[in-house]
Amino acid sequence: MQTLVEDFLQYLRHERGQSDNTAKTYAALLGKFTAWAEKQGLADWHDVELKHLMAFLAHERVRGASTGRPSAREGAAPKPARRMSGESVYLEIAALRAFYKFAENEKILPANPAENLSLPRRWKRLPKALSNDEITKLLKPEEPATPDTLCDQAILELAYASGLRLSELKNLRLEQLHLDAGFINVIGKGNKERVVPVGRTAVNALNRFIEAGRPKLITPKSPANVFLTKRGTPFAAVTLWLHIKNRVRRAGIERNVTPHMLRHSFATHLLEHGADLRVIQELLGHANIGTTEIYTHVTGGRLREIHRKFHPRA
Repeated sequence: MQTLVEDFLQYLRHERGQSDNTAKTYAALLGKFTAWAEKQGLADWHDVELKHLMAFLAHERVRGASTGRPSAREGAAPKPARRMSGESVYLEIAALRAFYKFAENEKILPANPAENLSLPRRWKRLPKALSNDEITKLLKPEEPATPDTLCDQAILELAYASGLRLSELKNLRLEQLHLDAGFINVIGKGNKERVVPVGRTAVNALNRFIEAGRPKLITPKSPANVFLTKRGTPFAAVTLWLHIKNRVRRAGIERNVTPHMLRHSFATHLLEHGADLRVIQELLGHANIGTTEIYTHVTGGRLREIHRKFHPRA
């Protein structure tokens, strides 16, 4: 069963152009099913029927239930069962449906039992954006200027100016910069390339880092990544985010700032100032306009404020 899953993952990477993160997520989700199927005595995908998929999902919904073992305190009652979130169930079903669609199209399996699995309603979480005051605090340059602080400043300015994902920031290379012309080439999800403009403030921060900070970080083995650690190596995602979290703390911003919040702030502030939704979609690299439409809910308060201020009968 695992061999066919590997064929599906290769198809995702090489024919569909899906990102490594997407392939890893699908691999983990389908791996859980094949492990469960093995315990049920199912040795081949041809043996799997709709009733087995339903039984697996029922099992997953109560995954995390107590194993019956006592906790660290001797004699303590086992922990209560924890139901799986709707989002997790949604992903499990989506992975099974995508796999079976591939197997059906490739004529590997004669039937597609997963097509009868209905996806649960997916509640969209409204993205949180930083306020203008918080952005001003966060982007205030730190003194004294060191290679490390210049790097952080360039990362933050670019993240807010261009709405880049964390992965796009850490993988950005020197040859993708066209700062004299005011834009960069970004390689996004699924290796899709897009052109993103960069504002003057971010261009200045990048130039300052490249001229005065980056030369002091590079080593003979340093790659062409724009942003480098103190050891001259590319940032891991968790290390890059830790840099941003530390900067948030030093700026005196109390709230919890997530990796996507600067990207959300970029999109929200553009929409609030009148940018077209289709333009924001292109800048963010969203394949579907539906993904971008969530920002119309975020800016509802701002729209009401404008209506009250300018409509003669508001």
